[in-house]
Amino acid sequence: MIDLTGKTALITGSSRGIGRETAICLAEAGADIVVNYVTSHAAAEKTAKEIAALGRKVYLVKADVSQKEDIDSMMGFIDKEVGHLDILVSNAATGGFRPLLKATETNFNAAMGTNVLPLINMVQAAYPLMQKAEGRAKVVALSSHGSFKALPWYGLIGASKAALEAIVRHLTLEVGEKVNVNVVLAGLVDTDSGRKLPHANEMFAAIVEHSMVGNRTLTPRDVANAILFLVSSMSDMVQGATLIVDGGSGIHA
Repeated sequence: MIDLTGKTALITGSSRGIGRETAICLAEAGADIVVNYVTSHAAAEKTAKEIAALGRKVYLVKADVSQKEDIDSMMGFIDKEVGHLDILVSNAATGGFRPLLKATETNFNAAMGTNVLPLINMVQAAYPLMQKAEGRAKVVALSSHGSFKALPWYGLIGASKAALEAIVRHLTLEVGEKVNVNVVLAGLVDTDSGRKLPHANEMFAAIVEHSMVGNRTLTPRDVANAILFLVSSMSDMVQGATLIVDGGSGIHA
């Protein structure tokens, strides 16, 4: 059993969906949790109460990770309240589904500014705290099939996810002596965000047809379990990797 007792984990966008499930999963394994949100205060507070009920310390922090000032303030808070950071899960992302033929420079900057740049800014700001961690600190970023597959109206997001995976590999070169940096590439999960995808019903039907694990569908807990592995000592020899969690559906053309 994975034991994260004594570890502190920051999960961005952890008020709902995969972020929420990851926060609870890591808390169940013993970690104290920094719950980050932007607008969903009630949902974040509910997540925090569930974590506290597990007997863990929980910190509720409102911060927009697309804003460097917010990131710096959040890391300053963690430094003051905790003094170190063992785990960073970069989960917050933006949508903005549109054809590339109608995409603007503003749209492009928004996708990259929310899905890619925050990881760089957060690792820069968190690195001094991670150097104080006992053992190896862990960073995990969330990606999707759009990083290597063409999906309807997903061009900007897919490009940002491909860039994110490349950034992870290069970050590993710079911080790998102390920190493990990896990616979890999640297949289509039935969350509020997943249901907003263009042609979502057809895509979910195709996932069932292409699944290589029978009738099981991918859940937020499946993704959280993969993250749990990557933030544990069991993954100390996994560096700069992309772990695909999709029930095998992605092997189909």
